[in-house]
Amino acid sequence: MPSLKAIKKRISSVTNMKKITKAMNLVAASKLQKAKGRLDNVRPMYSDIKDLMERIRAGISDDMDIPFAEEREVKNAAYIVLTSDRGLCGAYNALISKEAFAYVDGQNKKGIDEKIIAVGTKGRDYFRRRGKNIILRCEGPSEATSFTDAEALGHKVAEMYKSGEVDEVYIIYTHFESVLSHIPYIEKLLPLRTASSEDFDPGAHTMSYDPDPITFLEHAVPMYLNITIFGAMTESAVCEYASRMTSMDSATKNASDIVDDLTLEFNRKRQGIITQEITEIVSGANALQ
Repeated sequence: MPSLKAIKKRISSVTNMKKITKAMNLVAASKLQKAKGRLDNVRPMYSDIKDLMERIRAGISDDMDIPFAEEREVKNAAYIVLTSDRGLCGAYNALISKEAFAYVDGQNKKGIDEKIIAVGTKGRDYFRRRGKNIILRCEGPSEATSFTDAEALGHKVAEMYKSGEVDEVYIIYTHFESVLSHIPYIEKLLPLRTASSEDFDPGAHTMSYDPDPITFLEHAVPMYLNITIFGAMTESAVCEYASRMTSMDSATKNASDIVDDLTLEFNRKRQGIITQEITEIVSGANALQ
């Protein structure tokens, strides 16, 4: 049985931990509000650019020589995996890392080698422990998402695809549905999906290009990559803060329950000691009579 001093010390320790988790909960809640506001501003932009690219894709047939729509035998694939730089955010990192690993491993079994771009130290450590090929490690964007970071990654994967270093490009991130619902997404960025020669209907998607479709797409696709990556980064940041907020809130409640249980144990033990002392005093008094 622990002594009163040991119980009191543990109560003090758990109370201090509760203060820390409460503070972290408040910080995460504040960051979540800011990130959610930014996501609300970004979502319409990258939704519109995705819709535009879908219309453009529908108007690209196989006989058009579009560099970013070139279908070739897939031997190498690049995967941009978005995780956080810090822990204490529940199952956020574990869920997206496991989803990414399962997909990459499945592609490996088909003979496709991976080239992983790990955004966030947690994902980097996860794949490094499992012996996967990490070609680029990015730290910091999960805490301070900026379009510059997305632009750098977009330029990197575009050059890798055009040079033939990779034959496909994917981005794996966590999509924000609500504070309690975060869904791992795997999205194929390159090559662009094209309409088959039989299904291609230029009349259904009449678009004019200046100066020509190939030149237009050489400029439009990098912009599409940058905005899509930035949108995924923003989604992931919101999911990270939401997961950390709920995790710290749960930790704070658990700490309160532990303190309540320890306080009850402390009071019972102290009452037992007091009762024993009174009994000894009464017994001694009776013995003297």
